[in-house]
Amino acid sequence: MNIHEYQAKQLLRQFDVPLLDGKPIFSAEDAGIVAYHHFESRGINTIVVKAQIHAGGRGKGIIYDPQTDLPRMLFGKELRGVVVIRPDEYGSVAHKAYLAAREMLGGKLVTHQTGPEGRIVRRLFIEEGAEIKKEYYCSILLDRSRSQNVIMVSTEGGMDIERVAEETPEKIIQVHIDPVVGCQPYVRRRLAFGLGLEGAAFRSFLDFIEKLYHAYEELDCSLLEVNPLVLTSDDRFIALDAKVNFDDNAIYRHPEYLDLVDTDEEEPLEREAAKYNLSYIKLDGNVGCMVNGAGLAMATMDIIQLAGGKPANFLDVGGGANVDRIANGFRIMMSDPNVRAVLINIFGGIVRCDRVANGIVQALQQVEVNVPVIVRLEGTNAKEALEILRSSGLNFLLAESFENAAQQVTRALQQLQAA
Repeated sequence: MNIHEYQAKQLLRQFDVPLLDGKPIFSAEDAGIVAYHHFESRGINTIVVKAQIHAGGRGKGIIYDPQTDLPRMLFGKELRGVVVIRPDEYGSVAHKAYLAAREMLGGKLVTHQTGPEGRIVRRLFIEEGAEIKKEYYCSILLDRSRSQNVIMVSTEGGMDIERVAEETPEKIIQVHIDPVVGCQPYVRRRLAFGLGLEGAAFRSFLDFIEKLYHAYEELDCSLLEVNPLVLTSDDRFIALDAKVNFDDNAIYRHPEYLDLVDTDEEEPLEREAAKYNLSYIKLDGNVGCMVNGAGLAMATMDIIQLAGGKPANFLDVGGGANVDRIANGFRIMMSDPNVRAVLINIFGGIVRCDRVANGIVQALQQVEVNVPVIVRLEGTNAKEALEILRSSGLNFLLAESFENAAQQVTRALQQLQAA
């Protein structure tokens, strides 16, 4: 479960994590009022207006008009997802904040994480400016291979950490936390020494990491990322940004988190799948896949990739699938306009193959399908299932094995490309 930056900071503030003062904004008028009464009237003449979407790279991303797909402009420059505002010839801080918010809200922000389709900006966050001496990177997450949390820091703050990891991995410092003893002082000192800190900055960092790790554990996060983590001119560490992902398995302990959900930022098909308790994740490929079991799902996506396609989704119908569950899953999968072929790969252990077959037939009677559908069914009642499919009068490509399913996907994609 993802939340916006301003929501993450509201939670972190409960644990005294050092932050700048900021307010969420939902209209241009609110932006002008908050900029004046909350900042300018208090002598704060540098503020930052940030677009709030569930994607990174906002500062480098460009906001486009959703109708014309042309970049929106502000003060003679292309409008970005993060705007620093100071008083100048264009007006006061409050006036400029109003103008910036007016252009940002309703615009389509395109970043390297959103893809070309972008995200519509519906919320903003106005924050006071800071005198930045140096930018760092910091994150806490679970290393599943070691069953331990790991703290990662780097001197390369403000950059894409994936690029840093690929090009200069030695600049990323990782320290695993023993769950028995927790984040001890020696761990925090090791991180600080690794960043080359000393004096007041060293002490500020130790305090920051202690509070951040406490927040990570208490909030049941699966990821807590601060990028950039900034050192100010007076040697204080402050979280300039904050990205929080919650562990979905712990949501029952935090029912209040459900109030933080922004349905506008969620994939519509994933929202629809959640209504039926389906494990569905939309991907950017062209071959839809329906499986039962996460392991088989990963193997199925691998063979799709090897066959020359790209998976369009992860869809696990589970072990207790019934006709309605199968039908709803198929309908949701086929609602993706990028799907050019479908591979259904079911092993009938707990779920019976004839139930799956009935669900597929029922779905295809309700949903118009104009792409090749390859079906591979093995296990309990597989013969009965194949007979149901053959006698349905519907057009299926029946695979005899895993390898044969991959070959049929390849053939179907080649035929589509040739057409």
